[in-house]
Amino acid sequence: MNVADERNPLDPADMMSLRHWESAAELPAHAEMESEAIVDCGWGRLIFGQTFADPQALAETIRREQPGRRDIALYLRDPQVVISFAPQELFIDPSYTFRLALRQRVAEAAAEGWTIRAAGRDDADAIRRIYQARGMVSPPRAFFAGLKARDDVDLLVAEDANGDSILGVVTGVDHVRVFQDPDGGASLWSLAVDAQCTHPGVGEALVRALAVLYRGRGRSFLDLSVVHDNAPAIALYEKLGFARVPVYCVKKKNPINEPLFLGPDPAEDLNIYARIIVREARRRGIGVEVLDAEHGYFRLNLGGRIVTCRESLSELTSAVAMSRCDDKRVTLRILAGAGVAVPEQIAADDDAAVAAFLARHGRVVVKPARGEQGQGVCVDLDDLAEVHAAIAAARRFCESVIVEQMVSGEDLRIIVIDHQVVAAATRRPAAVVGDGRHTLRQLIEKQSRRRQLATAGESRIPLDDETVRCLKSQGCALEDVPAAGLHIQVRKTANLHTGGTIHDVTAALHPELREAAERASRALEIPLVGFDFMVAAPDRPEYVVIEANERPGLANHEPQPTAERFMDLLFPQTRSATRDEPERRTHAP
Repeated sequence: MNVADERNPLDPADMMSLRHWESAAELPAHAEMESEAIVDCGWGRLIFGQTFADPQALAETIRREQPGRRDIALYLRDPQVVISFAPQELFIDPSYTFRLALRQRVAEAAAEGWTIRAAGRDDADAIRRIYQARGMVSPPRAFFAGLKARDDVDLLVAEDANGDSILGVVTGVDHVRVFQDPDGGASLWSLAVDAQCTHPGVGEALVRALAVLYRGRGRSFLDLSVVHDNAPAIALYEKLGFARVPVYCVKKKNPINEPLFLGPDPAEDLNIYARIIVREARRRGIGVEVLDAEHGYFRLNLGGRIVTCRESLSELTSAVAMSRCDDKRVTLRILAGAGVAVPEQIAADDDAAVAAFLARHGRVVVKPARGEQGQGVCVDLDDLAEVHAAIAAARRFCESVIVEQMVSGEDLRIIVIDHQVVAAATRRPAAVVGDGRHTLRQLIEKQSRRRQLATAGESRIPLDDETVRCLKSQGCALEDVPAAGLHIQVRKTANLHTGGTIHDVTAALHPELREAAERASRALEIPLVGFDFMVAAPDRPEYVVIEANERPGLANHEPQPTAERFMDLLFPQTRSATRDEPERRTHAP
């Protein structure tokens, strides 16, 4: 029986199993069950409340949470009593507990472009990156080194069929192996899928795989905890047959858990680009006043110093520096004068000049001279009629239009703050993966919804003329049904707002690319900027700079410390004395 095809409501036998948390008189004999059971899950400790006879001892155990960890005490018989011993430090987590009964057969999801396997120590960096990008606590590397010797925790990963990337991860805890659980249970934790994953169904496949694993061991149920307002996750679990159960958990109040016990903060109505900055400011004790949430304006103040920002654009960026980035013609002239490599470009005002430019370069890019978020940009044009059509389309966004030399390579965004490179990421155009069942239109719509969820609504794939043109260049149309596993690029540009994905490459950045970005920021005299490079590869020196963005999205580069470095720039007195300073290099004038 396919678990996705039924709701699996709990039968009376399951409810009897639940009641053993509700009354000490109904508890099974604990002779076979270990007392005060705790398991290290990497992100923190999972504390089994039903194994503690003394609620005060349980409260003290929760209070001993280590800095930077996120402990969870689950299956408490009387959470209100436990909290009474430390009401200023503990709180009831506003999450639901869901249970999947494992009596029936659980079908594994078809693996379309990936495989699921046990994680190992070599997966540490990839898993940590996924967790950090999702705002989750990531286990230390030492945790992964010890996985092979453990039988109480199961870490599964979904790996791309090519074996070159980890797409998702889930943690399972076997309660029988932890404390001889008389109810024969298991639980699921920390399900996370790479925000840049283009494969549909990875999260569902990981849940199914874990359920299959524990059913094979004879476990009776699989529990999980999910925050009450996480509607997409709840919808997935209900689809798979999980049902709500009356189980509660208690956590310690800490900076990680703040949103769960403090309630809404001033950043809630801001977009993700402003929110990441405001939360870093609040963490440092800097006052925040939201001026215009819809457009991302806020004011920061500390010790008499007041700075107004619009997302990552602050008063420290002068009007002159902003105007240099705003006009792409001016940007490239200044950078070329500073010895930074840039592509050739001309104004699109003279038809004869445009025809000659296309003949000389073979392939060109058409873009508005002023604009953002990829609006009006057409890439990889080799037909004069298409170039003229693209020029007309670009004029809807700006009267002045540029025709630019097309440079092949990877699209690389480099963030420079205080003239030091902080983050670098390759940006890939939106793509879908065929499944042999859905049309390209349907696949694009599904992928667009996933991108919107992963980016708080900031990224989506438009079903417009540019998407149709991109598909047509590959011999495809919106109503075609691509074969299973076939990757199809649906946009030419890699802009995040049109569905592109972003992949951190900071550690691999070639020194010449780093030096070029820092030299370019000084040439523009701008304290924070995002440069768009076209490169042979992030670890090679060949490049051209095609644009400068005076208001780059810092949230796109997590887990790199972009918001932290921005706050160092605005309020240097709040800089942590313990963090490593970037190496300061000297440059010739």
